[in-house]
Amino acid sequence: MRWIIFIVIYILLDIYAFQAFKTVSRHNWIYFVYLALSLGALGFMLYQFNVVPEKEGWAGARAYSIGFFLVFFVPKLILFVLLFGEDLVRVVMGGFRKLTDSGGGDAIPSRRKFVSQIALGIAAIPFASLLYGMYQGRYNYKVLKYVLYFEDLPEAFDKYRITQISDIHSGSFGDREKITYGIDLINEQQSDMILFTGDLVNNKASEMDDWKGIFGTLQAKDGIFSVLGNHDYGDYVNWDSAEAKRANLDAVKQVHGEMGWKLLLNEHKFIQKDGQQIAVVGVENWGAGFKQKGDLDKAAIGLSQEDFKILLSHDPSYWEEKIKQDPKNYHLTLSGHTHGMQFGIEIPGWFKWSPVQYRYAKWAGIYEELGRYINVNRGFGFLAYPGRVGIWPEVSVIELRKGSKPV
Repeated sequence: MRWIIFIVIYILLDIYAFQAFKTVSRHNWIYFVYLALSLGALGFMLYQFNVVPEKEGWAGARAYSIGFFLVFFVPKLILFVLLFGEDLVRVVMGGFRKLTDSGGGDAIPSRRKFVSQIALGIAAIPFASLLYGMYQGRYNYKVLKYVLYFEDLPEAFDKYRITQISDIHSGSFGDREKITYGIDLINEQQSDMILFTGDLVNNKASEMDDWKGIFGTLQAKDGIFSVLGNHDYGDYVNWDSAEAKRANLDAVKQVHGEMGWKLLLNEHKFIQKDGQQIAVVGVENWGAGFKQKGDLDKAAIGLSQEDFKILLSHDPSYWEEKIKQDPKNYHLTLSGHTHGMQFGIEIPGWFKWSPVQYRYAKWAGIYEELGRYINVNRGFGFLAYPGRVGIWPEVSVIELRKGSKPV
């Protein structure tokens, strides 16, 4: 039933979009091409979600069906809003003319054509952007650099550099050359430590078979530490048995070790330097509405309030729920999960917006509350929609400084 409603809505939007094309152009071949592409995108998605057996979640052909659907659906939605608004204005004005017997109907066709031209021009922006996001934007890696100041940072760690990556989602990858470029970009930062904040795969450990060699080339003097994200537990596919699901999770954990990463499962490790130390703390996933295996209290056993602590927690909602007000004082939390919804508008240092901000208070970048910081990484990979528009894949580089922030 839900698919029938979905199809009806899609076709109703198509009717409005078709009218816009018909108003602007008299070439029949344009109508045919538009309808063929639009209905083809709808059919492709219906086929992937209703005929093809689900094997790998929202990756591969299924992801592309989502992408091409959005390429047509979002522009049509914009056309509908603009043209339906114009129809409402026309109805109101027509009623007013009848009441006043003022005439003036001859201007309506030309106005309709003008509105259709404007609507098509506006709709072309998301159409082109979503296509670009699928073929270029998803690999448009950005290195975002931050400097954070802490009065109680151990002297030996002044100017200590951390690179954070998150949300690899290896099951969505396809371009080896682009991924290699991204890995080289991470290594070029020459940070003291690399921290990965979860979602190595979409669902299955086997997704890393073709990629663990590349990610195994990541290097950092003080090592690479990692945690699990909600997708790493295999909750979003159907398994033959509970044992198969557990075996997959064990395999995911094993991949971290094979790449030389230290996976932190509600535990911590100390980094030593010149007789001083900082703690790297890692919790399992804890998310509002997602798996909640994170145990901050367990991870903190043996830590004091005075220890300088960097915490890895995949979902930023755990920071809101517990971390930021925890009495043990977690100086810096690193999270991911949101992807910045892979869609939005950002003008660095001035403005950022994404629909995901209505779900997560902390969704991209550095935030400070109660004297504690969180960085929400926008993610290295992508999921479902196989692209990125405006919210680009991110490599975060954070430099720790001892002292107070300059005024």
